[in-house]
Amino acid sequence: MRTCLIVDDSRVIRKVARRILEDLGFDVAEAADGAEALAWCRTTMPEVVLLDWNMPVMNGLEFLRGLRMEPGGKAPKVIFCTVENEVSAIREALESGADEYIMKPFDSEIVAAKFAQAGLA
Repeated sequence: MRTCLIVDDSRVIRKVARRILEDLGFDVAEAADGAEALAWCRTTMPEVVLLDWNMPVMNGLEFLRGLRMEPGGKAPKVIFCTVENEVSAIREALESGADEYIMKPFDSEIVAAKFAQAGLA
């Protein structure tokens, strides 16, 4: 089964995203911050990471840069899911290795479309 790691400090966002991703056929794991997510990836590399930007401990951009340096860390598709809407922030995320970008709030149609654009449908 395909795996997705949801990385967001909001339990509510993780719960909503989990339901959507499970409906899309993903086995889902969750992390509340980038440090927890990086530790998870070191033991089990997911196929895709749905990643928030603003989190305590380690933010999404720091996590993404760390992930891409891990063995096998270039393989997962990374889709930022955040309220950051500045063009410069989106560009920075994509230049750092993100594959797609979803704006909050989101729904199942938006997630399914972005996953399809990233080649995950």
